[in-house]
Amino acid sequence: MLNNRQSFLTPAIHMGIWMVLLTIPAVIFHNAPGNPALPGAFFLFSNIYHIGLFYLNAFFIYPRLMTRRLWPFYFLFVAGLLAISYYGKLYIVRLLQPELVITSFIHRLLFFPPVPFLIASVIFRTVMDRVHRERVEKEQRAQRLSAELKFLRQQISPHFLFNMMTNMVSLARQGSPLLEASLIKLSDLLRYSLYESGEEKILLSRETQLVKSYIDLQQLRFGEDVDIRLSLDEPDPGVLIEPMLLIPFVENAFKHGIGMAKQAFIAVEMRMENGGLIFNVSNNYSKDDLAKDKSPGIGLANTRSRLELLYPGRHKLIITDKDEIYTVELNLDLS
Repeated sequence: MLNNRQSFLTPAIHMGIWMVLLTIPAVIFHNAPGNPALPGAFFLFSNIYHIGLFYLNAFFIYPRLMTRRLWPFYFLFVAGLLAISYYGKLYIVRLLQPELVITSFIHRLLFFPPVPFLIASVIFRTVMDRVHRERVEKEQRAQRLSAELKFLRQQISPHFLFNMMTNMVSLARQGSPLLEASLIKLSDLLRYSLYESGEEKILLSRETQLVKSYIDLQQLRFGEDVDIRLSLDEPDPGVLIEPMLLIPFVENAFKHGIGMAKQAFIAVEMRMENGGLIFNVSNNYSKDDLAKDKSPGIGLANTRSRLELLYPGRHKLIITDKDEIYTVELNLDLS
């Protein structure tokens, strides 16, 4: 609908401008002292010619000749056009009114009017090219953004599932009676990862449920070996978020916070303030254990990239690492 309006609006604007310009000579020279006494038909013909010259230069001559290699030919061509238009007008004036005395003012009136039309057509073409270029660049940026987000999502889901299956293998090797309960939890996480994570936005409450399910699954595996401190406020109704945006922070805490760390703990806190989300994840770790980790993973890197792409200027990610305590704080504007 908008494109249809624009297709009618642009010609209407052009017609309005030309109607104004066509009336200017009549207003200027009507009963004016020093009237050059040129025939009225001459002004009509001359302005129609100038309008044609405007579009000829804007859409044909300037785009084809004003290039790095052909620009001298453009100026030669324009000079030729001015000469032809001058002598052509002079011929028509003498044909319409042979007795008219051609004064220096009439000579100027015959020669200079095409110049502002040519300049205006160059400005018009330059602006039009810039608008087109910006629109193309915007479309290309949108395509790159879409492709990059699709790539990041395709990475994050297998990465997440791989970690979950690793947990299941660990419980199976232990012969843990908690394996069945873990598989039930895992089914919900699989459903989310396979069917819901591809959506552009999901409810924050659903993302929060995923975080809880993931922590419950890890707690079944580690039991009392890890002190898990969980504080998740109920999200505001209807608040949307990019899917699987929070879980990588929790994954990272369990990956690096479990091992040789003494009195291992993981603290996860989420709260809403003034339409914004504040999400904190903290864990302690052992430097000796971290030095053995040769696989940093892709979860945090992808999440950082997605934040920069989807929430530019609307997020703050603060990561601190002090005294073997790793803390991630995400402030996200979801208003």
